[in-house]
Amino acid sequence: MWHLRLIAIFSAILFSTHLHCVRGADLNSDKQALLAFATSLPHGRKLNWTSTTPVCTSWVGITCTPNGKRVREVRLPAIGLFGPIPGGTLGKLDALEVLSLRSNRLTINLPPDIASIPSLHSLYLQHNNLSGIIPTTLSSSLTFLDLSYNSFSGEIPMKVQDITELTALLLQNNSLSGPIPDLRLPKLKHLDLSNNNLSGPIPPSLQKFPASSFLGNAFLCGFPLEPCSGTTPSPISPSPPNAQKSIWKRLSRRVIIAIAAGAGAVVLLLIIIILVCIFKRKKDTDPGTASSSSKGKAIAGGRAEKSKAEYSSGIQEAERNKLFFFEGCSYNFDLEDLLRASAEVLGKGSYGTTYKAVLEDGTTVVVKRLKEVVAGKKDFEQQMELIAKVGQHQNTVPLRAYYYSKDEKLLVYDYVPLGSLSTALHGNKTAGRNPLDWETRVKIALGTARGMADLHAEGGGKFIHGNIKSNNVLISQELTACVTEFGLAQLMGPPHVHPRLIGYRSPEVLETKKPTQKSDVYSFGVLLLEMLTGKSPLRSPSRGDSIEHLPRWVQSVVREEWTSEVFDVDLLRHPNVEDEMVQMLQVAMACVAVVPDERPRMEEVVRRIEEIRNSYSETKTSPEDNLREGTL
Repeated sequence: MWHLRLIAIFSAILFSTHLHCVRGADLNSDKQALLAFATSLPHGRKLNWTSTTPVCTSWVGITCTPNGKRVREVRLPAIGLFGPIPGGTLGKLDALEVLSLRSNRLTINLPPDIASIPSLHSLYLQHNNLSGIIPTTLSSSLTFLDLSYNSFSGEIPMKVQDITELTALLLQNNSLSGPIPDLRLPKLKHLDLSNNNLSGPIPPSLQKFPASSFLGNAFLCGFPLEPCSGTTPSPISPSPPNAQKSIWKRLSRRVIIAIAAGAGAVVLLLIIIILVCIFKRKKDTDPGTASSSSKGKAIAGGRAEKSKAEYSSGIQEAERNKLFFFEGCSYNFDLEDLLRASAEVLGKGSYGTTYKAVLEDGTTVVVKRLKEVVAGKKDFEQQMELIAKVGQHQNTVPLRAYYYSKDEKLLVYDYVPLGSLSTALHGNKTAGRNPLDWETRVKIALGTARGMADLHAEGGGKFIHGNIKSNNVLISQELTACVTEFGLAQLMGPPHVHPRLIGYRSPEVLETKKPTQKSDVYSFGVLLLEMLTGKSPLRSPSRGDSIEHLPRWVQSVVREEWTSEVFDVDLLRHPNVEDEMVQMLQVAMACVAVVPDERPRMEEVVRRIEEIRNSYSETKTSPEDNLREGTL
């Protein structure tokens, strides 16, 4: 009896210990597990994981549960992780739902404690060098399992049959062998077992999938591949030597010649077929052809798929993971993700086409596909480093990543949802767009000036934007201005000015084709005139609000002392702002002086706009207004 009591005591102790461990699992234990993982595994891109910073709000690649008490997602693709995955680290994250370590250089086996995390439903480990067998302790909660492009060997574990929620099983390009289990998984929508060493018949439950799911397995048979042979063919017994000799003796010379000619024709035909296949394959893999652009299919159809294909057309398979991120960037995706994203054309400018790209995990970024870049790779990379360094002001859009190859140059920026100043000023008024009021325009003008002044102060005082226009001023949710596409003019060589953009160019740039900080000031002056007049400085006969040479038009109107006729009618509806508008007009006209040395520096422009804003604020809160409000 005493031994039963002892067993009960031990059981109670073990149960209480287990219960304590479960209750003790919290964000701090998750944090320690992640730090142990990062410490024991070398990585290329620096992780900003420290014991003193908050996990949920500042750690790259980490997403927590809504209540902020546990780590829910770890996404670290293409950050240069190298070596074996350390056991006893990530496996401790027992609330983890998504783990993405793909496109790294991970080696050796997959630790069983990671594959068996109870809450894990998405595991992305493709494009590594993992080997050994696939763990048999796979989590039954998995819905998406991608182990493709590794070196896994052995058989597909029978445990997969028990993962009833699985919707995607991607095991292509490994060294798996043996038969395919009869996977009766009701929710399985995506299956790829191609390019392995699998053998035997394809189970009936999987015959609904296309042949491409099974290609590259020489010993697989059954629908949708070639049917399996019912019987093994019996060996042909050799004929006696004398019989063979007698057969050749009975053949005439004419028959022998015919046989030889036929064999030669067959050989010649085979050679022609091989040459045609080689030529066709070479043509299909050419970077500029449609076959290359089809790699990484978009998740959205129609216009989005077409746009995605455009900026992926020059990307070759061997270069798909060479997206370079700058330090401090919180994005966690690789080039493969970017090419699979749905895309929408935002605009086509003088430096290339801009796309809005929505990735599979919902991340939204802006991709700029540059055209006619003349800078070599070294100069291009140096300029990217400079752009990333100087673009840290709150009124500039930072460059987050870039991709460089011979045929394609892509830049990745944050997505600013409210769009450009050009859209806000000249967008379709019938679509419910409210015109910008005076206070907002002053705020945007000041933010743009501050962003430009900061750019001009960086790089030893020699940095140039080179392409100031209303399309390159974005508006944030707080209605502040964010300057974008700065520093790209140096990559393009001597600019050929598009006829539609002449209105923003200073006289000396039109003549010398060489932008300077003074020409930036001129372009900013045109931008101020655009905000004051509501007219676009573009050559567009179809638009009634466009004037090709806006400074000249304003000067002609002011010369006739019709100053009020200059201003946007939407601004004239606001009381007590005309004095400030006239002051802003004077700043703009100083910026567009014909002689470059007569134009103010951007820091002086900032000071003058701040004075105008302050005077407007004082007018809004005058004693008379306060008294009137108190009376009411």
